[in-house]
Amino acid sequence: MNPFRLDVPELEARARAVRRRIVVMNAESPAGGHTGADLSEVEVLTALYFRLLDMAPDRLDDAARDIHIQSKGHGVGGLYCVLAEAGYFPADWLKRYQHNDSPLPGHPVRQKTPGVELNTGALGHGLPVAIGVAIAAKRDGDPKTVYVLTGDGELAEGSNWEAALVAAHHGLDNLVIINDRNRLQLAGYTADIMNTDPLGEKWRAFGHDVVECDGNDMAAVVSTLEGLPRNGRPNVVIANTTKGHGISFIQGRPEWHHRVPKGIEIEQALEELDRG
Repeated sequence: MNPFRLDVPELEARARAVRRRIVVMNAESPAGGHTGADLSEVEVLTALYFRLLDMAPDRLDDAARDIHIQSKGHGVGGLYCVLAEAGYFPADWLKRYQHNDSPLPGHPVRQKTPGVELNTGALGHGLPVAIGVAIAAKRDGDPKTVYVLTGDGELAEGSNWEAALVAAHHGLDNLVIINDRNRLQLAGYTADIMNTDPLGEKWRAFGHDVVECDGNDMAAVVSTLEGLPRNGRPNVVIANTTKGHGISFIQGRPEWHHRVPKGIEIEQALEELDRG
């Protein structure tokens, strides 16, 4: 059971708090951050950690817990801010993001950060490992659900599609793949760099059940994730998001992949978030 089980308005309030943390944390980091990617995933991560995941800060060694693997490792800033908000580690740690010998490095590292399940950042690694965890759970009769959050640019990696074949072959209905589909990656639009359309049809052809939702609409995210079937096939949720969602001068702009707010931009971003 999730220890929070927040309703949608409460989740929306948490998401606003997480976005504020992202802005401040990235602005203070000596190595910057991935502001756009952090902001696009907030609703998904907030829904997982404050409503859906059967796990808690005091259950990190519980073999029966649900698992979330952050395959889009460059979006770790958003994950850190959600974990801090949920009490997995002190919020003061966010001030040390990417500092020397920090417990919060620039990509997820299990050995450093409570709540991180897998070291990721080399894209295309998270899904194959998640599938291994889901296979093991099936064989052990463990009812856990394994969630994995991927970026849409990441889906150009062939390792994901090999893994998708394995997931379908083993009937992993305990696996939920969430695509943070913000349509941007490091150098520009995914459609221009490596077009994956029609994405849903591709996943279906690989033997997965597929649903789409507005990934920045909390009610849609919750209802979609809670409504997924367990019918012998892996589930894919295409969460259509906006990179940099919530801040007008960041959202949908490719240059904010690895930019952080500076100077007056910090104040402007926080004012926008306060207005909701």
